[in-house]
Amino acid sequence: MKLLYNTGLLLFRFIFSIAALFNTKARAFVNGRKNLPEKLQHAFADIQAGVIWIHCASLGEFEQGRPIIERLRSEFADKKILLTFFSPSGYEVRKNYDQADFVFYLPVDSPSHARKFIAITKPELAIFVKYEFWYNYCHELQRQHIPILSVSSIFRKDQLFFKPYGGFYRNILYTFNHFFVQNEESIALLKSIGITACTQAGDTRFDRVNQIVKQKKTIPIVQHFKGSQKVFVIGSCWPDDMDVLSPFINENYYQAKFIIAPHEIDNAFIEEIEQSLQVQCRRYSTIKPDENLDDCQVLIIDNIGMLSHLYQYGEFAYVGGAFGKGLHNILEAACYGIPIFFGNKNYQKYAEANELIMRGGAFEISDYHDLRSKYEMINIPENFMLACEVTRLYVEENLGATEKIMAYCKTLLRVS
Repeated sequence: MKLLYNTGLLLFRFIFSIAALFNTKARAFVNGRKNLPEKLQHAFADIQAGVIWIHCASLGEFEQGRPIIERLRSEFADKKILLTFFSPSGYEVRKNYDQADFVFYLPVDSPSHARKFIAITKPELAIFVKYEFWYNYCHELQRQHIPILSVSSIFRKDQLFFKPYGGFYRNILYTFNHFFVQNEESIALLKSIGITACTQAGDTRFDRVNQIVKQKKTIPIVQHFKGSQKVFVIGSCWPDDMDVLSPFINENYYQAKFIIAPHEIDNAFIEEIEQSLQVQCRRYSTIKPDENLDDCQVLIIDNIGMLSHLYQYGEFAYVGGAFGKGLHNILEAACYGIPIFFGNKNYQKYAEANELIMRGGAFEISDYHDLRSKYEMINIPENFMLACEVTRLYVEENLGATEKIMAYCKTLLRVS
């Protein structure tokens, strides 16, 4: 199995090198790893301080790891923080993140890469976020007696770790010193394979969104657009979402204003949105600070990085992605205590979506008619107030994962 695993990763690297000729993301994946050992050697040549290594697959995992990184930076100022990413979508966005001393791609998992990477960086603690379980890196860390933590991890019974034929993958889990998992099911599954060094800490994303609320930025143009009217914030939407939302907006523009933040800022998609709407809409980038927006019913956000601050202006939220590959982050909306809508095709694997549906703070919708019906129901004042309270309390109840993880990190780092 080890031979198959390493051979499979060699094949993976070869496929990506071919794909890099045609695909931008694949090209970034390959080019970002060129001469990586030399870059690492140069960066770490004169480092005498202890190094804490945090690894994230992509941007979503970074947001989960971020509260931990920032607490480590605050409480262990004498340590160096090394942040690595597997995916370009994480690295390219956060390569200049100022709370980490070093930000690099992680070399593709292999015995030689693992040995070189750890020999150069010399971490005294490794923290892997959520789903990151790399055989060679984990075994090399264990061989050198470097503690490994898994944080915000979540396990399901259909994963290979828990199959009768999953021994190779279970052996990766046995290299970890401790798991800080999101739910009780994960604890039970780990214990079923003999792993007892696990704690139900919850999801650090709750701490992150709570931090965003405390540090939220006022956006004058959006504030001016809202005025005294209700606002429906549509975040991370895709064409499938807009197929449902466009007729809803056209029918309900007199009841509320709408802010649309597409998942990808693509001019062709924005033009499609504009053409589908029968109301006055404007792109954020075209608005002057003192412009009169009273007659504007739809504001389209044609930039990246503003969404988490937009939800503060909403009475309702729709979060995209669930009609396609998967629901995007609904906690950014929930932390403002507002009802949330999303598609009904691909949300089931997201615990927060299921739990908020059960509590009455979120609503999955199948089509335009379903959205209209559920919106009318939740727009009744007493229903609206109840849904707001549900989402607010849900976030408050799930805070504190970072504190539990930090308490454990302190014991390791102070001993070392």
